[in-house]
Amino acid sequence: MNKLVVLAFLTLPSFLLLKNQSAEIEKTPVASMQPSLKNGEAIFKKYCISCHQADGGGVPHMTPSLIKSKYVTAEKDSVIKILLNGLQGREINGQTYNNPMPPLGAVLKDKEIADVLTYVRNSFGNKASAITESDVKKARGNANTASK
Repeated sequence: MNKLVVLAFLTLPSFLLLKNQSAEIEKTPVASMQPSLKNGEAIFKKYCISCHQADGGGVPHMTPSLIKSKYVTAEKDSVIKILLNGLQGREINGQTYNNPMPPLGAVLKDKEIADVLTYVRNSFGNKASAITESDVKKARGNANTASK
């Protein structure tokens, strides 16, 4: 019995340490996402920050918030198409936003779109899967096919 108490006493700190480490790992994006997040942040600052603001909060009745946004973390294809084609006069969560989002499909390369969307989907309280260059290529292909 004493051996069990000593064993439990000795293993408890290790268990707690591992539990805390796994909680920290869940909070941080996957290491393979880091280059995409860094590049995506730079793209966000260049093209998106003036409307969506540095904190992702947007501007009421003009530009939607990106903070903990189900809109941002929804299906990859829908958020990619918004960046490619722009968006105007959309109602989100009962509020209409009138500031048109310009289409960035002709301005940004597929990798840049993937990076900025990965950044937004993993910033501002959001947590979602990364978007890859091939996801964007596929969405562009579907958009080109749909318009013919």
